[in-house]
Order: sequence, then structure tokens, then C-alpha cells
Amino acid sequence: PALFMDNARKGSIVSRANSIGSTSASSVPNTDDEDSDYHQEPYKESYKDQRRRAHTQAEQKRRDAIKKGYDDLQAIVPTCQQQDFSIGSQKLSKAIVLQKTIDYIQFLHKEKKKQEEEVSTLRKDVMALKIMKVNYEQIVKAHQDNPNEGKDQVSDQVKFNVFQGIMDSLFQSFNASISVTSFQELSACVFSWIEEHCKPQTLRDIVIGVLHQLKSQLY
Repeated sequence: PALFMDNARKGSIVSRANSIGSTSASSVPNTDDEDSDYHQEPYKESYKDQRRRAHTQAEQKRRDAIKKGYDDLQAIVPTCQQQDFSIGSQKLSKAIVLQKTIDYIQFLHKEKKKQEEEVSTLRKDVMALKIMKVNYEQIVKAHQDNPNEGKDQVSDQVKFNVFQGIMDSLFQSFNASISVTSFQELSACVFSWIEEHCKPQTLRDIVIGVLHQLKSQLY
């Protein structure tokens, strides 16, 4: 019995030692796997962080560019700088900035078209003045070449009287036929008056009548 107890005690000690050894061995981590996980896991996290950081920076740049664009529009467009009493001192929204910009561009287009029409009219006036200048230069040259020509012509007063007589006769029909209530009525009446009272035969009769009245002044 004593021997049996010793053997049992020794077996128990060996068994516990083996158990402790196996437990200790199992608790010891695998250095190869650990090193592998240690190197791979931080690399994955770092790559994700880099992508996230790059995306954040790109998004921030995009927002900054959009904000700068709206700020530039608000600084350039005059109507964006005017105080809008409907919104008070609040900052203009992007929608309002865009609408005011569109309105201002349309206004500029209208002004450009108006200026182009004015330039075209001025060019025509310049051309007419050049033609008049040439004609007057020819008249002056003709008088310089023949200084005695035209001395026997009627006086300016007689010319004015003839012109006044013709215009007075035309004004009577003009005053009776033309309505100036609106531009549309004026345009319509003027054309009909010209067609009816300014025919060559009508004007000839008016001129002959005026010349007969002023016959004593002409001769």
C-alpha cells in the first residue's frame, strides 16, 4: 500500500505537470502568426485612412471652390451688393445669388443690343454727314470759281415766304388728318396723310398756288 500510494502520488504529480505544460504551451502565442497579423493589420488600416483622408481633402477642395465661385459672383454682380429689404441683413442664399446673376447677364445682353443699335445709327449719321460735307464742299468750290453767279437770285426772305406758304397749306391737311394720341395712331395717320395729301399732283397745285400769291415778291 505504501508503494501504491507513492506511485499514485508520482503519477498525479506527473499528470499535473503535463497538464500545466500543455496549458502553458497552448497559452504561448504563435510568434509567426502574430508577426504576420501585426504587420498586415496596421497596413490595412493605414490604407483605409489614406483613402478616407484623400476623399475628405478632395471634398473640401470642391466645397471651397464652389464657395469661392459664389463669393466671386456676389462681389462682381452689382445687384448682389444692393441691400434687399425683404431678407434684411441675412446672407444671400446660393439660389438668390444665381438668380441675380442670371438677371444681370440678361440685362447686359439687352444693353449690348441697345448699344449695337445706337452704334449702327451713329454710323449711318456719320455716312450722311460725310455725304453732306462733300456736297457743301462742291457748292463752296462752285461759288469760288464763279463768284458773280447767283446775284440775281431771289432773297432768302422770299424763299422763306414760299416755303412758309407751302408748309401752311400742308399743315392744314396734316392738322385735320393726323391724330397724336399714341405713336401707333400717329404712324398710321402719317402714312395715310402722305398717300392722300402729298401726291405729286397735289404738291404741284399747292406750289403753283403759293407762287401766284407771292408773284409780286418774286418779280
